[in-house]
Amino acid sequence: MTYAPKVHRPRIQGGHWQDVALLAYKQMGSAPFRDVTRQVLFEDPALGCELRYFEVAPKGHSTLERHEHVHAVMILRGHGCCLVGDQVFEVAEQDLVHIPGMTWHQFRAAEDAPLGFLCMVNTTRDRPRLPDEADLAALRSRPEVAEFIRT
Repeated sequence: MTYAPKVHRPRIQGGHWQDVALLAYKQMGSAPFRDVTRQVLFEDPALGCELRYFEVAPKGHSTLERHEHVHAVMILRGHGCCLVGDQVFEVAEQDLVHIPGMTWHQFRAAEDAPLGFLCMVNTTRDRPRLPDEADLAALRSRPEVAEFIRT
């Protein structure tokens, strides 16, 4: 299959990309999250990867999860914090976050700004795993992580 060249330009309002479907982050009730949207900007079977844009509204957060596949996340808009493993990092525009496989992670937007980021992943990938009570207890053993995570 051959793909036609495309240029995606962000809209000025809301950080959404023109002519790209605005999708739900995940199916409601499938995992805990708040105020997140997803857009698939690029997918090519020959490369086996997908470039997605996520927008977390102010005070919103992604799901606390882990999976076998690796993430590369580039912050494009706003600021906030992210959990990677057992560390919480402040993130802002142009920061690049590497998330190794099977590493707990979660993104949170600041209270006063959205957090918009690109995420590069394999097209074929495993499903995210949510923490069980033992995982949560281990994560919460670090006070800064306990204060950060949302479940």
